[in-house]
Amino acid sequence: MSSFPVINSTLSATHIGLFLQDCYNLSSYTSCSLLKTGINDSYLVVDGAEKYVFRIYSLNWRTKKEILEEIRLLNLLAGNHVPVSFALVDSNKNYIQEFSAPEGNRYGVLFSFARGEKLLNFPATVHYKVGEIMAKIHQLTNNLKLERVNYSPDVILVNSFEQLKKFISVDTEEMGFMGSTQKHLLSELEKVNTEAIRQGAVHLDIWFDNLSIDHDMVTIFDFDFCGNGWLCYDIAYYILQLHSTEKDENECKLKTEAFLNGYESVCLISDEERRLLPVLGVSLYFFYLGIQCQRFDNWSNAFLNEVYLKRFINLLVKKYFEKNNPG
Repeated sequence: MSSFPVINSTLSATHIGLFLQDCYNLSSYTSCSLLKTGINDSYLVVDGAEKYVFRIYSLNWRTKKEILEEIRLLNLLAGNHVPVSFALVDSNKNYIQEFSAPEGNRYGVLFSFARGEKLLNFPATVHYKVGEIMAKIHQLTNNLKLERVNYSPDVILVNSFEQLKKFISVDTEEMGFMGSTQKHLLSELEKVNTEAIRQGAVHLDIWFDNLSIDHDMVTIFDFDFCGNGWLCYDIAYYILQLHSTEKDENECKLKTEAFLNGYESVCLISDEERRLLPVLGVSLYFFYLGIQCQRFDNWSNAFLNEVYLKRFINLLVKKYFEKNNPG
């Protein structure tokens, strides 16, 4: 009987461990276990005192060139002593591995381990540190061009909204709000004084889930969404996530100020960039809702439905928009 076609598979951690032992000259005691499946699959690799993370990209999610550009960015940052998780070469000096999975060829990359732990809430001093690190990243990525996605208003707001329409009726009150808000945001982005906005390579996903914190040491990882855009997108996204995780308004304000102060201890945020932060934050809610809808088949189907989308729009998008865009 021939194998039936599949759209997504989870590769065996045991066999990946054996593959990595041979490919990266790891010891025979090396263990490999699945950390999580999702947009990409991540595996924890342990060889004695050393730890690594092996990422297997989903089918057709990133091209080999896009992955190499991600690695080029990581090499630039790590080479300038920015604390990031970076890619490692195998015994033949290759970064990318290929696996013939049931659904097709998938790519894999071994990354250094970001020591510490993920924390949902952490002190203002750590937010200051994150601000410092982000600014150092932006110093290096200002005017840097990657051969990856350009985060234009079409990508952030238009394409994502079309994805959303597949899962929630356009006749609902929530989609009425999203439609009118999209028009407002697009109008605001057309007015931007681009000469006062720094552009370059952005991470676009710096939040608590992609930070490892070890006392006062912070390591940033998962550059899978890196691309080209306004650097203040990263600032806006971080502040957006702070508003989501810090429910106490005074605490949120304190930590936001600490983050911004940390950033500006390294480089200044222009008045135009600062003015744009709420607009860009709401725009990124659109973008990541679009990603959730786009990846329904092999990631978000466990939670994404019309009820979820209505709650997300009402409790997060609408609330953040109304707070930062009165009238």
